[in-house]
Amino acid sequence: MGSKKRESSSKQESALENGEDKQKLNVSSENADVEPSKKRMKKEKKKKDIELPEVENMDEADALPASSNAHRAPLNSMERKKHRKLKDKVRHSGEGQKIDSGAEKMEVEPKNDGNESGGTSSSGGGLLPKFHIGVFKELAAADASVREAAAKTLAVELRQVQNAYDKLENKDEVEDKSKLEAEKDDGLNNCAPSVRYAVRRLIRGVSSSREVRFLISIADDFIEFFACARQGFALGLTMLVATVRSVKLESLLKLITSLLEVSSSMKGQEVKDCLLGRLFAYGALARSGKLTEEWKSDNNSVLIKEFTKCLIDLAAKKRYLQEPAVTILLEIVGKLPEEALLEHILEAPGLQEWLEGATEAGNPDALLLALKIQEKVPIDHKFNKLLPSPFSKSALFATDYLSTIASCLKESTFCQPRVHSVWPVLISYLLPDVIQDADSASGPILSKKHKKSRKSSSADEDMEKNLVSFCEIIIQGSLLTSSHDRKKLALDVLLLLLPKLPASYVHVILSYKVVQGLMDVLSTKDSWLYKVAQHFLKELSDWVVNDDTRRVEVIMALQKHSNGKFDCITRSKTVKGLMSDFKTEPGCILFIESLVTMFLDEDQSSEEPSDQSQTTDDNSEIGSIEDKDAAGTLGTAEFLKSWVVESLPAVQKHLKLEQDSAKFRVEKEVLKFLAVQGLFSSSLGTEVTSFELQETFRWPKSVIPSALSHMCIEQLQLLLSNAQKGEGPHAVTSGVEAKDLGSYFMRFLGILYNIPSVSLSRALNSDDEKAFKKLQSMESQLSKEERKCTTTTDASKIHALRYLLIQLLLQIILCPGEFFEAASEVVMCCKKVFASSVLESSGEDEPEEDGAPELMDVLVDTMLSLLPQSSAPLRSAIEQVFKCFCKDITDDGLHRMLRVVKKDLKPARHHNSDSDDDDAEDDLLGLEEAEESDEAETGETADSDQQTDESEAVVGVHAVTAELPDASDDESDEGMDDDAMFRMDTYLARIFREKKNQAGGETAHSQLVLFKLRVLSLLELYLHENPGNEQLGQRIWGIIQKKILKAKEYPKGETVSVAILEPLLEKCLKLAAKPFKRKKSASNPSKKKQSASWSRHRLINSLARSSTFWILKIIDASNFSESELQKVCDILQNILVDYFDSKKSQMKCEFLKEIFRRRPWIGKQLFGFLLEKCSCAKSQFRQVEALDLVTEVLKSHSSATEKTSEQFLKSHVPKLSNLIKHLVTNMPEKQARRAGVRKFCGKVFQMLATFKLSSSFVDALEEDGCAACQSQFGDTFLALKKQV
Repeated sequence: MGSKKRESSSKQESALENGEDKQKLNVSSENADVEPSKKRMKKEKKKKDIELPEVENMDEADALPASSNAHRAPLNSMERKKHRKLKDKVRHSGEGQKIDSGAEKMEVEPKNDGNESGGTSSSGGGLLPKFHIGVFKELAAADASVREAAAKTLAVELRQVQNAYDKLENKDEVEDKSKLEAEKDDGLNNCAPSVRYAVRRLIRGVSSSREVRFLISIADDFIEFFACARQGFALGLTMLVATVRSVKLESLLKLITSLLEVSSSMKGQEVKDCLLGRLFAYGALARSGKLTEEWKSDNNSVLIKEFTKCLIDLAAKKRYLQEPAVTILLEIVGKLPEEALLEHILEAPGLQEWLEGATEAGNPDALLLALKIQEKVPIDHKFNKLLPSPFSKSALFATDYLSTIASCLKESTFCQPRVHSVWPVLISYLLPDVIQDADSASGPILSKKHKKSRKSSSADEDMEKNLVSFCEIIIQGSLLTSSHDRKKLALDVLLLLLPKLPASYVHVILSYKVVQGLMDVLSTKDSWLYKVAQHFLKELSDWVVNDDTRRVEVIMALQKHSNGKFDCITRSKTVKGLMSDFKTEPGCILFIESLVTMFLDEDQSSEEPSDQSQTTDDNSEIGSIEDKDAAGTLGTAEFLKSWVVESLPAVQKHLKLEQDSAKFRVEKEVLKFLAVQGLFSSSLGTEVTSFELQETFRWPKSVIPSALSHMCIEQLQLLLSNAQKGEGPHAVTSGVEAKDLGSYFMRFLGILYNIPSVSLSRALNSDDEKAFKKLQSMESQLSKEERKCTTTTDASKIHALRYLLIQLLLQIILCPGEFFEAASEVVMCCKKVFASSVLESSGEDEPEEDGAPELMDVLVDTMLSLLPQSSAPLRSAIEQVFKCFCKDITDDGLHRMLRVVKKDLKPARHHNSDSDDDDAEDDLLGLEEAEESDEAETGETADSDQQTDESEAVVGVHAVTAELPDASDDESDEGMDDDAMFRMDTYLARIFREKKNQAGGETAHSQLVLFKLRVLSLLELYLHENPGNEQLGQRIWGIIQKKILKAKEYPKGETVSVAILEPLLEKCLKLAAKPFKRKKSASNPSKKKQSASWSRHRLINSLARSSTFWILKIIDASNFSESELQKVCDILQNILVDYFDSKKSQMKCEFLKEIFRRRPWIGKQLFGFLLEKCSCAKSQFRQVEALDLVTEVLKSHSSATEKTSEQFLKSHVPKLSNLIKHLVTNMPEKQARRAGVRKFCGKVFQMLATFKLSSSFVDALEEDGCAACQSQFGDTFLALKKQV
C-alpha cells in the first residue's frame, strides 16, 4: 500500500508540473518519506546508462530531506567507492538539475494554492509577485541577445519581488514555506526567498562548462541549457547584484567561496570548472558596481581588500587564470577613486609580494597591472623592480629596464594565438596616437619633405630612440632568437605597431634581423611559421595600400636587408606586387628618389650580409637579375644596385596615369638617372651642376663597374622603346618635344656631352665617334622636319627613323666598333628618303651613281644587317621602320628576305664559277627553290605519295616556276665560298665566318635560326600591311614545308617539352578539321575571289596536316612518359568525338588513317574508343567511313608478333562483336556503303579465324547476332562458325 500511495502521489505531482510548463525539468518529490516515482526511476536508469547517475550533492543536503535515501538498497564497499567517485564527478551537474527541481516547486506551489482556495496562500504565493523560473534556461542560450534579454527579465522580476518583500510586515508567512536551498547563515536574510534562490543558483551556474553539457545530455532541453551557461549566468548575476540592493557584498563573497570550493576529491575538469566559476563570479561582482558602492558607504571597509586578495589567490592557482583575474582587478581599478586605490587595492594582502616576484617568475600580468595603476596614479615607488623609478617614457624603454622585463614579456606567449594585453599598453606608451602619417595618396611627397622638420623635434627624436631600443632588445634580442611561439609573437607585436607607426620609422621595425627571419621562414614551405609570415606580409601590404610613402619605405627596407633578393629567396612576389601598385605621380617620384639615393649612397647596402642572401632565383619579374653572372661579375653591393637599375623602368611600366604629362615626367626622371649613370662619368668629384638644366647630377664615390654601366644603357634602350610603343598615333600639329621622350633624351645627351668635366663612360674610337656625331646631327634635323610635317604618314616615318637613330647611337656606345657602318648607312638612307626636304647634306657623302641600287633595297639590306646581333629595343625600332616603309619595299628586297629564310649552313665548296647572281634575280616569283637531296627521310617513307593535298595546295607555285629555266645553282649559292658570300651579304657572312671559327658550328646554327625567325616577323608585318599578296604567302608556305616540316633535322631530346607541343597539336588538328566558310558580306562574289579563298583554305588545311605529322614525329622520337602520351591521345580523341558527332567537322578520313599508319601506338590507344563510336555514330556515312580507321588499326597490329596481335584482338572481341551485330542489323540502304560493311566484316572474320578467336566471337554475338550475320554473309559466316 505504501508503495502504491507513493506512486500515486508522485504521478499527481508530475501531472501538475506538466500542466504548468511542459518544457521544464521534472521536480523532486515534496514529501520527505516518499520514494521516487517510476518516471524518476526511469530517468535515473537512463542517466546510469550514460554513466552519469543522479547523485545527491553534499552541499545541497538541506534541499531534500535526509530520509530520502531511507529506502535505498545497502551498498557494499566497492559500490560505495564507485558511488563516491561518480558523486564527485557530476557534482555540479547534479546541483543544476536539483536547482531546477526546487525552483519548479517554488513556482508550482502558489498556483496550487491559488487554484484551490482562490485567496492568499499560506506560503506567500499571493503576497509576492510571480517569478518566472524559465529565465534560467534562457540564460544558457547560445544566442547572446537571448541571454541579455533573459538577464534583464530576471533582474526586473526579482527587483519587484524584493520590493514587495520589503513592504511585508510579517515576513514569516513566506519564510517558513520557502526554505528551498537557503541556509540560515548565508547572509541573505533580508532578501526575498526567490532572490536568495536566484543568487545561489546563479553562483552555481557560472561553474557549468561545455564539457558538462555533453556528458549529461538527456534531451534537447539539457543541451540548450548548458550551451553558454557560464556566460549567461555571470551576466544574470551582474544585473541582479546591481539591481537588488539587499544583496550584500559580504554575503556574496562567502557564497562564492562556499558554493565553489575546490575539494581534495575533485580532479581535472571539475577543478577547472570551480576555478572558472569563481573567476566569472568575481567578474560579475566587479562589473555590477557593488565594490564602488561598498566603498562609498564605508571608506574603511575591508571587503575591497578581501576581494583583491581573492583575485590574487585565484591568479596564483593556475596560469590560465592569471590574465583574466588581472583584467577583473583592472576593471575595479578603473571604477574606484585614487584614494580607494591607494588604501585598499595596493594594501591588499599578498599583492606586493606577487608584484615583487614578477620579474623572476616572468609574470606579464603583474607588469600589466603595474602599468595600468601607474597610468592612473603616479606611484612608481610602490612597484620596486617592476617599473622604473622615477617613471618616464624614456626610462620605460631604456636598455637596462627592457632587459629586466624581457622575461615577463617572453612568457606572454601562453595566451596564443591571442596577443597578451600588456603589449597594447606598452605600444600606447611607445607610439602615441597623435603622431601619424596621413593615410592618403594626396601628398606622399609632403610627408617626405616634412620628415626632417618632424625629426628635428626632441619628442620625435625620443620616440625614435625608444622605438629603436624596444625593437633591438625585445623584438630582435628576446623574441626572434627564441622559440617558434615567440617568433610568431614578435611578428604579431610588429603588426600592432603598424596602425600608429609613422612611415619614417618603417626601417626601424623592418630591421635586418626581421627581414632575414622572414626570408628564412618563407624560403621553406614546410615551416610551422610559414603561414604566420605570409599573414604578416599580407597585413603589411594592406597597411601600405593607400599611402605611397609607406609603400616606398617598406620596399626599400625589404630590399636593402636582402640585397635586392627578397622575392627571389622567399619565392614570392611581395616586392613585385608592391612596386606594381603605384598609382600617383608623387608616389612614383618619391620611389625613384629613394632608389637613386640607395644607388648613390655607399652605406645603403646591408652591413650584415648573410650566406642565404647570396642565393639567386629568377622568380621575380620586376627587378630580377636574369642570367647575368650575378655571383661573379656583380658582388653583393653591386647586386643591390643592379636591382635598382632594373626596377626604375619597371615603375612606369605598371603605372597607369590619366594624364600623359604626368607619365612623361616620371619617364624623364628615370631617363636622367639611367643616362647619367650609364653613359657619363665625372672627372671632377662626384657632383656636377648643369646651369642650362638647372640640376645637379651625382655619381657614386666608387667607380661604377662596366657590367652595371652596361645594364644602365640596356634599360635606357628599353625605356625609350616602351615609350615609343606607348605613344599611340603621333600628333604632328602639337609640340612634339613636349611629350617626346626621344627628343628630350637627345637634348639631355647633348647638354651633358658638352660639359667639360663630363665625358662618356666608354671612350669611342674615331669611326664610332664619327658615326655618333652623324647620328646626333641627323636626329636633330629629322626632329625639326617632323614638327613641320602636315601629314600623319610622313610624320610617322620620320618618328620611326628618329628612334632607330637613337637606338643605334646607344648601341654604338654599348658595342664599340660593331655598328658604325650600319649607322652610316641608315644616315645615308634618311637623307635620300627626305631628299626633297631641307636636310643638310654632308660633303663626305659619296655622289650617287647611275647604277646605284634602289633606296628601299638599301634600307632593307641595312635593317637586315642589324637584325642578327641586335638587342630587343633595336629590333623593335627596326620593326617600326619596316612597318612604315613596307608598302614601298621592292621585289628585290623581299627576295633578299626570303633567301635568308631558305639559307642553310653548308661546308664551303671552292670552284671556279663566275656566275653573276644578278642574272638569276630578275623576278621574285620566278625563282625556283633549291633542289633538295634525294635521300629519303628516316621513318617517313610514304610522305610524298600520301600527301596529295599538299601538291594541290602549291600547284600555283609550281605552275609559275615550271616555266623558268633551272637556276638552282645560282639561286642556292652553292658555288660560292665564304669570302664571296661576305662580299655579297655581310649579315649572312658574319654568321658563316663565325661557323668557320667555332668548332661544331652549334652557335652559328642557333644564330641563323634566330635570324630567320626575326626575318619571318618582318615578313609577317609585310603580309599584314599588304594582305593581297597571295603568291608571297604560298612562297613562304613552300619554304616552311621544305625547310622545317620535311627537313631531316627536327627538335629532339630532353629539351623538348610536351607542354609546348600539346597546344600546337590541338591547334593544328582543329585547323585540319575547320570547314570552308564563304563570306556572308559578299552576296555574289566573283569566281576569282572564290577561287582565291578556296586556295587559301586548302593551303591552311594542308599546312595544318603537315604540321600535325611533324609534331607527332617529334613526340614519337622523344622519351615521354605514359601519362604525357595519354594526354596526346586525349587530344586526338576529342577531335574524333567532333568527327563522329558534329556535321561541321571536315576532318578527312584519309588524314586520320595516315596518323594511325605512321603512329601505330595512337591507334592502339584509341581502338576501343573507335569501336564504341562506330556503333553509335549519328551519321551513317561517318560510321561506314570510320570502318576504314578500324581496319587500318587492325592491319597495323597484324604485322606485329603473333602473340601480341592475338592478345590485342582478344581484348577487343566483345566490342568487335557488338559493332558487327549493330552493322548487320542496320545495314545501309546504299549499295556502296553495304559493300563497305561487307568488306570490313570479311576482314574481321579472316583475322578472327587466323588467331583462332572464332569461338569467343560467336559467343559474344549471341543468337540474334548470329542469325543476322548468317542472313547477310551466308557461307562466309558459316565457315567461321565451323571453327568453333
